[in-house]
Amino acid sequence: MSANFLIRPAVSTDTGAIFGLIRDLADYERLLPEMVGTEVDLERHLFGARPFAEVLVAEVCQQIVGFALFFPTYSTFLTRPGLHLEDLFVRAEYRGQGIGKALIQGVAQVACDRGYGRLEWTVLDWNDPAIGFYQRLGATLLPDWRICRVTDPALRTLAL
Repeated sequence: MSANFLIRPAVSTDTGAIFGLIRDLADYERLLPEMVGTEVDLERHLFGARPFAEVLVAEVCQQIVGFALFFPTYSTFLTRPGLHLEDLFVRAEYRGQGIGKALIQGVAQVACDRGYGRLEWTVLDWNDPAIGFYQRLGATLLPDWRICRVTDPALRTLAL
């Protein structure tokens, strides 16, 4: 299947489709039990009074088939802002057609347009197809860095 596609910024009416893709991503990453968020919260966090993240979507025949969700970060060493790509996902039947590459290029363009110093993301160590894809794009995997994460209830304990 060959796709003519469009990459564009998401709008609030895309929330349901984005939420569905997030569910598909969680299933692909074997993390579906950890998906506890709601579509209502997603819409509020993306399009509410204080947006926390932005999304680019990929459309084929006016159907959303992929997305890239990202948000600003800051590098003290560069003394410049950057972007963190939280999720990049394209439905399986649309992979291999340049959609994922176009989505990540779109996020990179946002970073460049804003004068940001870097774009970063994480990848699961078992996800060889994604690792290869990212390396072909010129990404460097940082072997010495590990992600530290604190979530509820440990987050509340830490905050005390």
